[in-house]
Formats: sequence, C-alpha cells, structure tokens
Amino acid sequence: MTPQRLARLQAVLDRRQPDLTLLLDNVHKPHNLAAVVRTADAVGIQDVHAVWPVARLRPRHDASGGVGKWITTHPHASIGDAVAALRAGGHSLVAADLTPAAVDFRSVDYTRPTALVLGAERDGVSPAARAAVDTFVTIPMMGMVESFNVSVAAAIILGEAQRQRAAAGLYDRPRLDAERRRVLLFEWAHPAVAAYCRKHGLPYPPLDADGEIADPEWRDRA
Repeated sequence: MTPQRLARLQAVLDRRQPDLTLLLDNVHKPHNLAAVVRTADAVGIQDVHAVWPVARLRPRHDASGGVGKWITTHPHASIGDAVAALRAGGHSLVAADLTPAAVDFRSVDYTRPTALVLGAERDGVSPAARAAVDTFVTIPMMGMVESFNVSVAAAIILGEAQRQRAAAGLYDRPRLDAERRRVLLFEWAHPAVAAYCRKHGLPYPPLDADGEIADPEWRDRA
C-alpha cells in the first residue's frame, strides 16, 4: 500500500454521500446498468439499490471501468422491499418519469436524503414503484425524442445533485459512519484478505496508519 494509494482511498471515502442513493427498477441492460453505476461512483454514491429480473445480474466490467468493486449493491426481491429499506433510511423517492405531474429536475432539493428511482429504458418506472414515489422529475427536451437513455438521464440528474451538495458543503467533511468507513477502507485496500475473512467468518483485522494490517501474524491465530 503506497501512501498515495491510501490517501486516494481515504479521500474518496470522505466524500461518500450516505444519504444519496439510486433505486434501479428492472434496469436490466448490462451496458446501461454499468454506466449508471459508474456515474453513481463519480458523484459519491456508495449504495445502489436494485430490483433486477435476473438474480445474478451485475454491471459489466468493461462498461463500468471496474467500478462495481467500489459500490455496494443491495438487491431486493421486490419494489416493496426496496422502498421499505429506503423509507427506513429516511429517503425521499424521486423518479425520472414522463408523467404530467413531473417537475423540472433542477427544482428538487437533492441535499435532503434522496433516492433517485430509474426504470428500464423501454418500460420506465413500474406501476409499483410509481405508487411509492414522492416526486416525479423530467429533463426538458428540445428535439424530437421524448427522453434520454436511462444512463444519460442518471448522469444529468445526479450531476445536479452533486452541484447542489457541493454548494451546501456536503463533500467537505466525512459523512460515512466511522465503522462503515473502516470496513470499506479495509475491503478496498485488502480485497483478498477481506474475502478470506468473509469466507471464514472472521472479523477484519485493524489497519495501521499506513493502511497495512497492523498484526501481520493475525491469520496464524485466526
């Protein structure tokens, strides 16, 4: 672990936004899924919630630039389960959807705990998700097409969320819970050891100031 690498990991963690997330409602095309997750990482989102038609669906490595290893995905069996989890975290649900009730995406306050709901490109947000949404948003269009590709829409809306949060100073101080930050730092810095610990039901060993495992003989005593 070089000092530069450790500093980069810590800086990214310190900009993570625990109260900004995504709910992907059957966004099943791998290239769209990967592109959305890549944007999520870019604006400081750590957790992405999803209801997928295929249980083992995951972002494609080539489209996401490998960003899947930096994002925590939370698959749900149904929209109801996903909404319950987000409500428990105090999130307001904001959906990109072509409905007469939709407001300009820039008029929403994204500094509040927010989950952006995105539906599949062809079908949009499902009826079950639509029934749970607090606010519908739309991106003004100047051409013949009615909507952007779902990954482009995600980038535009999350870009506005990032702008608002930066102006409010929400990237200027660490916002992750200390224990969550410790766990993520270990998993990012030592993914192979983290996988070993999970496989064998072991707690992650502490790290020293240089980001290395403080006790190099911990595995012998595990």
